[in-house]
Amino acid sequence: MNKVKILNLEIDNLSKVEFLDTLQSGVVFTPNVDHLMKLQKDPEFVQAYSVSNYKVCDSQILLLAARLLGTPIREKISGSDLLPAFYTHHQQNESIKIFLLGAREGVAAQAQQNINLKIGRNIVVGSYSPSFGFENNDLECQQIVEIINNSGATVLVIGVGAPKQEKWICKYKEQLQNIKIFMALGATIDFEAGNMKRAPKWISQIGFEWLFRLLCEPKRLWKRYLIEDIPFLLLILKQKLNLYLTKDYLKKNSKDKRHSWHTAGKY
Repeated sequence: MNKVKILNLEIDNLSKVEFLDTLQSGVVFTPNVDHLMKLQKDPEFVQAYSVSNYKVCDSQILLLAARLLGTPIREKISGSDLLPAFYTHHQQNESIKIFLLGAREGVAAQAQQNINLKIGRNIVVGSYSPSFGFENNDLECQQIVEIINNSGATVLVIGVGAPKQEKWICKYKEQLQNIKIFMALGATIDFEAGNMKRAPKWISQIGFEWLFRLLCEPKRLWKRYLIEDIPFLLLILKQKLNLYLTKDYLKKNSKDKRHSWHTAGKY
């Protein structure tokens, strides 16, 4: 499969149509700039990414970076576009049964209702909105595993923010034996529930979806977009000049790591 290397991550270079036709099983992550920056300093996140079978581009800025590096990516496939495309693609496929895990109380259930009404059948067979900090609670995580296993779902869509969602899949996927497809899709459940507005398409196309989201959720996102993600531009320049060394970043930051993944990320 054609892949594009950006920093320490290889991204699958597929169109959305090709991807939907290809996706029969496996783990799907949707990297963006924030993911790439976390992958520079979090070895556990790197480990979680190692279990993914598909990494599809969820950022117009990554598209521009890939073009600058001389290895263009064919299409942006954001999580918020992927889920509706996926359930529409499988509208008549009775073997596809989706479980939604994420968002605040009642939001996943609303997304389940909205999707099923849109599709005309119960393609979403279950939903669960975990408590804040659920990833620290082994009992709740085991209850979630049991709920998913008892739901009959074959597809898990988890949206609790990165790196929580990717690490949760990495930790519990082997216990979810009926799940064939795992998708970590961030705020997509909120979008499907109508709980959060998406950026207008023209804003997304010019690479300013991050600014739209920042204006919608400044308290939660200001640090990510205005501090943590800014060094991405310098790293891309280093890669362009063949000065970027993955192992140096991971080695340095693994020594400087201050807290575990249980406290990282917020949804």
